[in-house]
Amino acid sequence: MADARRIVVKVGSSSLTTAAGGLDADRVDALVDVLAKARSGGEKEIVLVSSGAIAAGLAPLGLARRPKDLARQQAAASVGQGLLVARYTASFARYGVRVGQVLLTTDDTSRRAHYRNAYRTLDQLLTMGAVPVVNENDTVATDEIRFGDNDRLAALVAHLVRADLLVLLSDVDGLYNGDPGRPGTSRIEEVRGPADLEGVSIGSAGKAGVGTGGMVTKVEAARIAAAAGVPVVLTSASRAADALAGRDTGTWFHRTGRRTADRLLWLAHASTPRGSLTLDAGAVRAIVEGRKSLLPAGIAGVEGEFTAGDPVELRDAEGRPVARGLVNFDAREIPQLIGRSTRELAKELGPGYEREVIHRDDLVVLTR
Repeated sequence: MADARRIVVKVGSSSLTTAAGGLDADRVDALVDVLAKARSGGEKEIVLVSSGAIAAGLAPLGLARRPKDLARQQAAASVGQGLLVARYTASFARYGVRVGQVLLTTDDTSRRAHYRNAYRTLDQLLTMGAVPVVNENDTVATDEIRFGDNDRLAALVAHLVRADLLVLLSDVDGLYNGDPGRPGTSRIEEVRGPADLEGVSIGSAGKAGVGTGGMVTKVEAARIAAAAGVPVVLTSASRAADALAGRDTGTWFHRTGRRTADRLLWLAHASTPRGSLTLDAGAVRAIVEGRKSLLPAGIAGVEGEFTAGDPVELRDAEGRPVARGLVNFDAREIPQLIGRSTRELAKELGPGYEREVIHRDDLVVLTR
């Protein structure tokens, strides 16, 4: 931890806001004090993934609690996002540090052209000495609000910016082997793989009522990051300084895998399929075991409304998801391609049809 140079820090709504909704300036300043100190020597770069936009907009709009309907969630996010970034801007200004706002949707990072832009923006902000403050674009991205949490976003951003460490800040000081409020439970200091979590009861959303995450989403985010080659520390916001200084705190998730293509990580964990393609047994084997492209001859059925470039789910004959990919044809074109060779299609429909339905570079296997 102490040697990590580029660090992604994620903080949740409950660590930034009051119980009644609205930003808690003292909490924001306390977090900024820690982050500014960690980067003051110029040896560390910090990317802050911050929840809190919807929560920050509750009090100004006269809302007593987080609304359940999408329209009011978007309205709260619209008001709260400005307040959130303004608060960070003022707080970091005490240290002469500039802040850059980066709002992301899954579409921005699963599509080939967009994810490069996201990386360049974040990398340039860090190069110029600014602190990127990243959040989901809750105002317009309905899927992100339904997904409802920034923990997974933080894991994906850590991979995107090639971070050396991901720090997930929670309400508790780590992962426990039961309810931390009950006697007899203890903190899990290290997680080296899935086996270390067998039999561990992981709680759901917290009690604050302003966010949507909980320990389940944090552990899942830690697994995603660790599998992508980024180690993770899960601890409380009050222990953030210890985590950034490399002191013993929280739960340490060791790397369990290596880096993969940026787009494919987002495709696997953040994209929302617009439809599905059912494959025959031969196509399933070719994709899952052979890592081949999907050809028209291997398709047995199509569902949904999608256009070329959209993410779709690939299923076996029993309907089980086996892969996800970016499709090269519109849904309305697929029926005439089913079960046919590319040579036959090119001869009948033109050279534009002599290609893969999904290229292997745009495919990620979901099963092992």
